[in-house]
Amino acid sequence: MFLKFIKQIVFLFMAVFGTLGNISISVNYMSSWCRGPEKKPIHLILIHLAFTNIIILLAKGLPKTMVTFGLRNFLDDIGCKIIVYLSRVARGVSICTSGLLTVVQAIIISPRTSGWRRLRPQSAWHILPIFSFFWILNALIGMNLIHSITSLNISQFKSEDGYCYFMLESQQTKWIVLPLMVLRDAVFQAAMGVASGYMVLLLHKHHQHVLYLQNSKLLYRTPPELRAAQSVLILMLCFVFFYWADCAVSLFLSLSLAEKSLMPNVQKFLALGYATFSPLVLIHRDGLLPECCKKLRNSLSCFCSLTVEELSLLQYCR
Repeated sequence: MFLKFIKQIVFLFMAVFGTLGNISISVNYMSSWCRGPEKKPIHLILIHLAFTNIIILLAKGLPKTMVTFGLRNFLDDIGCKIIVYLSRVARGVSICTSGLLTVVQAIIISPRTSGWRRLRPQSAWHILPIFSFFWILNALIGMNLIHSITSLNISQFKSEDGYCYFMLESQQTKWIVLPLMVLRDAVFQAAMGVASGYMVLLLHKHHQHVLYLQNSKLLYRTPPELRAAQSVLILMLCFVFFYWADCAVSLFLSLSLAEKSLMPNVQKFLALGYATFSPLVLIHRDGLLPECCKKLRNSLSCFCSLTVEELSLLQYCR
């Protein structure tokens, strides 16, 4: 009973906290996008990444949370197909967007003499066709789910957490879909790894330059592009951890017969981990949380400094 309560709290926290975090990130970058004179491609990519994370949490995290509270079979056939298909497509788009984010950030901080500089997007609107390609690609890869998902609870079907069920697929379909998913993940994670290694090299050179200037008693400020690159690297480490931990636990579950262990719950937690905790990196980078706390603290101090007469007058004015 206690473990069930803990599971309910954890999944409810992940669904609510992750959704609110991604919404705050998207609203923050949308506002800076509208106010700023320059439309930065990185901001558009981060908005798109937050949007896909919201879809993952709503299509996958929210139904899992409802199941932990005892609700089962609350979706019909069409609802099951839409929810499971949308969560699978959004997960693939999130992987592609994370790889694109790393590559674009590496291009932005590359030296002007580097050949990578030629690939820098001239405008943020040049990124939009790439987003369309990501959605079309992952929609085609996950097309088999439309035929293999049902809401019927039949014994020979494999349960999808108690609200939808997988029908058995033919071996031909598996050998078409599985290699495409593996190829997609391998390509974008390879690009992510190369771009991350390149950024680490550039940041190391910058660190050596800063040490030289400090020894020379010269003042030097880290450019915002390099600070952004550090945040992107932390974000990619977060992605790599949750992705490979999810793969390892899923492989263990496929080879194990221990259905009643804690491992299925761990796998569900890892599947939602990146979408839930990735906003923390960006919130810390932009200082959104300290800024909100500062505004709240100033408001409280201003309210507490009011005299009794001023408070009564304020209440009268209301």
